[in-house]
Amino acid sequence: MERNGILILDPLNAVWFAVFAIFIAVLVLVSILLRKKPIEFREKVLVIACLITFVGFFVYKYFLSIDPEFDEISKGMGMGGFNWWGELPLQLCNINMILIPIAILMDKRELKAFCFFVGPLGALMALMMPGPEFSGVSILVPRMLGYYGTHFMVMIMGLAIAAFGLYKPRFRDLPRIVAAMLAIAFAVFMFDMILRWTGLYPNANYFFAVETEGNPILELFHGFLPYPFLYLLPCTLILVAYMAIVMLGFYAVDRIRGKKEQ
Repeated sequence: MERNGILILDPLNAVWFAVFAIFIAVLVLVSILLRKKPIEFREKVLVIACLITFVGFFVYKYFLSIDPEFDEISKGMGMGGFNWWGELPLQLCNINMILIPIAILMDKRELKAFCFFVGPLGALMALMMPGPEFSGVSILVPRMLGYYGTHFMVMIMGLAIAAFGLYKPRFRDLPRIVAAMLAIAFAVFMFDMILRWTGLYPNANYFFAVETEGNPILELFHGFLPYPFLYLLPCTLILVAYMAIVMLGFYAVDRIRGKKEQ
């Protein structure tokens, strides 16, 4: 295993920030190159990026399935080792690979909004708080390339929805975004339960909808709503506040541009 000190990746270390900067630079460059292209072309570019990331995701999971070190760490954490049913792109940090193409092809504004607001946030949290199996190891190790490559791609693809001009946040979107968020979360929760009931994956916990897994915020909410899925509902208030702040930023920029054009 490669353990060159320069290549060791830990959350927020020099290598982490270098990789982060590279992906942001790619997003900015591509956004500039596509600025004058028809919106249909920009949509195709983003859909193709999602499909490539989706394929890369399962290549990464294949290497994860044959990684003895990952299997050992996973078993030591009580997760039972690698299980394909537990490695599907149904987490907040990677579900954008599926939802962005659907949102674009069906022209669903609420889905575009969900992918813009929630997807990048989920991916960034995964990048800043990875499990022990994804830190302190060289970026050249296949599972590290897969984990960080996938999550950085999901992050910039979500941001690209706005950067490519496919969606502009508006305050009136909030109710529809919340409704979409709850519908998606409940659908994922039901899938979790099916995996548990059938025994396909007894530890299924996509979206943290069944167990808090020690998350301090979810533990707090679980204290007064000790029921699966329901303890996620207070998170909606936090997300609404976050989305409102972002929307306020877009509104302010529009006002400034409007004044300059007058």
